[in-house]
Amino acid sequence: MSAPVIDPVRPAAPDTPAGRSTKAQRTTPARFDTALGWNDKPGVAWTLRILLCLIALAVFAAPFLTIFSGAFTTNPSGSSLSFLPHDSTLLNFKVAGERGIWDYLGNSLVIAGGGLLLQLVVCTLAAYALARHRFRGQALIMMLFMMTLMLPEEVIAIPLSLVLGDVPVVHLDLKGTVWGVILPLGAWGFSVMMLTEFMKDIPAEIEEAARLDGVGELRMLWQIILPLCRPALGVAGVLGFIMIWDQYLLPLIASKDPTDYTVTVALSILRTDPEVGSGVVLAGAVIALIPSLIVYLLLQRSLVTGIAAGATKG
Repeated sequence: MSAPVIDPVRPAAPDTPAGRSTKAQRTTPARFDTALGWNDKPGVAWTLRILLCLIALAVFAAPFLTIFSGAFTTNPSGSSLSFLPHDSTLLNFKVAGERGIWDYLGNSLVIAGGGLLLQLVVCTLAAYALARHRFRGQALIMMLFMMTLMLPEEVIAIPLSLVLGDVPVVHLDLKGTVWGVILPLGAWGFSVMMLTEFMKDIPAEIEEAARLDGVGELRMLWQIILPLCRPALGVAGVLGFIMIWDQYLLPLIASKDPTDYTVTVALSILRTDPEVGSGVVLAGAVIALIPSLIVYLLLQRSLVTGIAAGATKG
């Protein structure tokens, strides 16, 4: 009678650098692997994905290339699409500067910087209270923040203009000042909601351990909660800056003089000016576009990390 055949048991990889590298080679996905099956092996599906990416890139990049091309062209044509400038010149930027575009840009930078700082402070404090504390009327306060996202700017334009002209209780006229634009942007419902949901996912054990060490509320927020919320703060910073930078109606109703306008309002003025061509308007658009690009490039890692963290939450 023959002896039973016993399959040999393969020993586990030793816990050494060589063994760990062997495990990594078996478990680490390929460089281009994704949940949708993306891989680096050429084929019909691979070619189709590359083609779709190129189409999407062309759709989103074409407007930017057209703007930059027209800004550096002497007389850009509105009836033809061109990605490369013809008769390259900087005259359009010179004319835009003579029309005060740099002063308008300075107004926008002051308003965007001050408004974003105030918005992040207010939204962070509100989110911390809503996420880490329990009190009566909590759901009502969150609903009020959400309602601010449902009201179009045109609906509140006239009431807001009246309030800015005579602030209740203190009776101050904020029109013609940067505070007339910054203060209404001090709270944004989207940032409050996003930061609140992000802070709710922070384990309560961390907060309890800190309180046993005598940590107060402000120190808890500054040294423990905020460092864990950096991805969400990055998202709030990028989207908040773009929201403030793109404001058009608010700077228009809060100004008393054309010198108080922001760059977005200035672009509409340049567009209706019969003495300037479309090249000057495109040059102003390039100038208005640069700060948003800089902010995005500086905070893109936090933006992607925050969006990914929100997508995989729970």
